[in-house]
Parts: sequence; C-alpha cells; structure tokens
Amino acid sequence: MLRLGFPVVGVTDLERAVRFWTEALGLVATAEWASETWRTLDHPGGGHALGLMRSESPPEPRPRLHLDLLVDTSAEQHTEIERLVRLGAQHLEWDSYPPEPDFVVLADPDGNRFCVVDLSLAPSGG
Repeated sequence: MLRLGFPVVGVTDLERAVRFWTEALGLVATAEWASETWRTLDHPGGGHALGLMRSESPPEPRPRLHLDLLVDTSAEQHTEIERLVRLGAQHLEWDSYPPEPDFVVLADPDGNRFCVVDLSLAPSGG
C-alpha cells in the first residue's frame, strides 16, 4: 500500500542543516539510514519528522512545495522568527505577501524557503 512519508529538504552542508533543523524544531538526529548524504530527523518521542539529503542543486527562489512552521499568536511568531534568525535563518524579501499576511517567509542556512505562520491570523475558511 502506498503511503506518504515525510518531507525531505535538499541541503549543501548536511551537518549545518542537522544543527539548524534540530534546534529550530526540537528534533533528534537518528542513526537510521545515516550516511554522508542523508540524515533522518525524528520527533523526540519517536516518529520521523524530516529528512535531510545532500544536494548540489540550488534552492528554488519560488518553491511550489515548502515547509510551514506554525505558531498560535503574533507575539510567538515574532519571538520564533528572532530565534530562527539567531540559529542561521535569513529574512527574505517577498513580493507576494497578501494585504494582511498570516505568514513570514524565511530561508534556512542553505537558502530553502519556509514560512512561519501565525494561526491566530489565518483565514477562518467559513
């Protein structure tokens, strides 16, 4: 039976990416499938969360698929963005923000884009 696995992020510096993503999300690097080109990151209680794979291709400037990191309030969003930048994330100029965005676009140390989403500002969908 086909099933969905977990997201994989291409990186140029595997060890730097392991440090960033484990600190950013409180994940644990495991020995499972570990190699010079691959690391698996798990949730502390178990279960795969993210794969990191060495890649020679540059990050996409406007990726169609990306990670959303979720917070519950605007204050938490601000705090987490500051923390992620201290860990090595970068603020990006993004010309496609809607009038009242619920997200901020950042890049990891390899330049992979991701969003920090404030769920208190997310559309209600109703």
